[in-house]
Amino acid sequence: MKKKKNRGAGWSKNRDTVQSYLMIAPMLAGFLLFTIYPMLWLIRWSWFDYDGMTTAKFIGFANYIRAFTRDTRYWQSLANTFLIVGGKLVLEIPLALFLAVVLNSGKKVNAFFRTLFFSPAIVSTAIVGIVFYLLFDPFQGPVNLLLKQSGLIARNVNWFGTKGLADIVIILASVWRGFGTNMIFFIMGLQNIPLEIYECASLDGVNTWTRFTKITLPMLSPTIKIVMMLFLVNGIKMSDMVLALTNGQPGGSTEVVMSYTFKYFFSYGSADTISQYGYSSALAVITALIISIVIGGFLKATKQVGDFY
Repeated sequence: MKKKKNRGAGWSKNRDTVQSYLMIAPMLAGFLLFTIYPMLWLIRWSWFDYDGMTTAKFIGFANYIRAFTRDTRYWQSLANTFLIVGGKLVLEIPLALFLAVVLNSGKKVNAFFRTLFFSPAIVSTAIVGIVFYLLFDPFQGPVNLLLKQSGLIARNVNWFGTKGLADIVIILASVWRGFGTNMIFFIMGLQNIPLEIYECASLDGVNTWTRFTKITLPMLSPTIKIVMMLFLVNGIKMSDMVLALTNGQPGGSTEVVMSYTFKYFFSYGSADTISQYGYSSALAVITALIISIVIGGFLKATKQVGDFY
């Protein structure tokens, strides 16, 4: 009887294991088919000179040598990417955290504002770019009109005439679209903090700022780490906002690394007329390695974050 019981327990365990693998099989198949397989093809094409029409020619490291030695505009677009990500970081994460703390309750009015602030995240990026372009239009834009009426400027500002001003518009548009998502992440993290801790702090006479810095931030650190990691990845990968808002202008100075790579692949905008699949693939591989280094450095720097519990 004992042996039969053990055999039954072993069969039940094996059956659960098989069921678990069957449940993740569709997701795993999709990951292999739509992520790993395209990545392998991308790496393969980075070794070729190929325009999508003529016969591909194997050229080895030539595309990578070109990117590291002759293509200064790629590195300028990469630097501008980090500039925009830095500007977004200063504005978006503190704003999202502040709103999450303020709206972290079950009141109906807070639920309304949470929905309102999250709504930009569901709007198409292209639409957001067009709306912000119209808002900051140099001639008839409401922003210039408001600034003139308030006496802050004497004449219209050409928001897309210089790199600095155009980058500011890109940052503001990106923050407006993205802060709601991070706010929801922070609210979810705040709701996992036991209320008893705050009650004990209140009984001890701890003020609001001390509760935030000594209780909320440390216990929210795992969520902050995840939000920051996703923010960095999505920020470096950003392209559609720039394409819709400035298309890299003026003079390609607001180009970001992914929009620059995109234009080489689809012969779009300021890149050469003929598509360069091989070279754009090499740029994509280099960018992926840079993102991996950035995220790896971030994870190493925040290795102790999340171990609070």
